[in-house]
Amino acid sequence: MTTLPKPRQPELKTSLPGPKTAAIMERDSQHLSTSYMRPYPFVPDHGEGVWLTDVDGNTMLDFFAGIAVSTTGHAHPHVVRAVQEQVTRFTHVCLTDYPQEITTSLAERMVRHVEKPGEKWRVFFGNSGAEAVEAAVKLARNHTGRSHIISTIGSFHGRTYGAITLTGSKTKYKRGFGPLLPNVSHVPYPNPFRPPLGATAGTCGQAVIDHIEGLFQTIIPADEVAAIIIEPMQGEGGYIVPPADFLPKLRSLCDRHGIMLIFDEVQAGMGRSGKMYSFQHFDGQNGMNCQPDIITVAKGIASGMPISAMLAKESVMTWPVGSHGSTYGGNPVAAAAAHATLDLLEGVVKHPGCGDSLMENAAQVGEFIMAELKAMQVEFPFIGDVRGAGMFIGIEFVMPDGRPDGKLRDAASMAMFERGLLNLDCGEAVIRISPPLILTREEAATGLEIMRDALRTLK
Repeated sequence: MTTLPKPRQPELKTSLPGPKTAAIMERDSQHLSTSYMRPYPFVPDHGEGVWLTDVDGNTMLDFFAGIAVSTTGHAHPHVVRAVQEQVTRFTHVCLTDYPQEITTSLAERMVRHVEKPGEKWRVFFGNSGAEAVEAAVKLARNHTGRSHIISTIGSFHGRTYGAITLTGSKTKYKRGFGPLLPNVSHVPYPNPFRPPLGATAGTCGQAVIDHIEGLFQTIIPADEVAAIIIEPMQGEGGYIVPPADFLPKLRSLCDRHGIMLIFDEVQAGMGRSGKMYSFQHFDGQNGMNCQPDIITVAKGIASGMPISAMLAKESVMTWPVGSHGSTYGGNPVAAAAAHATLDLLEGVVKHPGCGDSLMENAAQVGEFIMAELKAMQVEFPFIGDVRGAGMFIGIEFVMPDGRPDGKLRDAASMAMFERGLLNLDCGEAVIRISPPLILTREEAATGLEIMRDALRTLK
């Protein structure tokens, strides 16, 4: 077991945007894809821990981690060392054709977090969350011999063709790109703060289950449904945590009809919620099971290096040799970063000030952030809801009548940025908090004070 030295804390400094930033952003606008979004005038130059410094020397506190990707922060010495060591060995030998110890051992580590007695899992490695989702859909269709897939409204599963078909959060992802994947339907996600289908916070989970069963009686033959894919905690849709009984009931529904259950853990997985996978907050509650058949993970798996994984029960991973593959998937350098990330998540290597593991730190510091944000609701009534688990936290902004207030959310987000806090929106009117999992209580308090100061300007 190793304990790393404590990193220095840089001085927060903001004067945005600087001249170098403006010049680079102008060049960027001339040469890069018009599809890229540029919500804030910030061009990073280097990072350390939870801090990012731009090309003009402005230092910002990172509360979004590249959309929940930089699990161990920026330039973590344990991750950097692992990447450097692997680069000196070899950088690529296609995993589709040749086995590699570094990916074999990575698969062994990942499945240990989901396997139960008498149940074996296997892993397919890709490069991105969208690739993992595509692989999951292909596997489910191949294994079941069925074609229909059910997803949820508000979901985000990626931007490749199959993935955007499944995505249900914004029409801009689909407009002008049809025809999309056939035989895909969407059902409501059980949001306790905004219950669908005329339900209440306590009944919305059952209401969605009843809605799906109703579709099986009227529109979609259940025996033609290959899989239901769902985020156990919904990300881009608004950082939503479903009712505790929903996922176990969804598992039972799938069992009744022979349907594969796919959990998209791309954003909420890899320790972000305080557990390795977010569905584990619900599995086993009151003796109920919600173990899925397939899991997709990416983002935080390797602290910023491009790798993803699709985990599936061995009884489900029945596609034949050569039916699916990837040239770069499971790249050994990215796999080395994933091993180093797991070292910190599992507590094999300790990060100073973060308890026994980064998962433990995510749970404890996340609880502190949630409590502080709930206290802010008293001072700022336009904060309608604070929700989440671990360092997967959403703040929803509302109008006086309770409707989502996206304009106020945008103003709050920019005010926070101008004071030195990097953040990102989601849903109709939500700011997501998804910092690196090495965030300490003291650093969290700094970020919360920035938020409080920004919100006071709106009040």
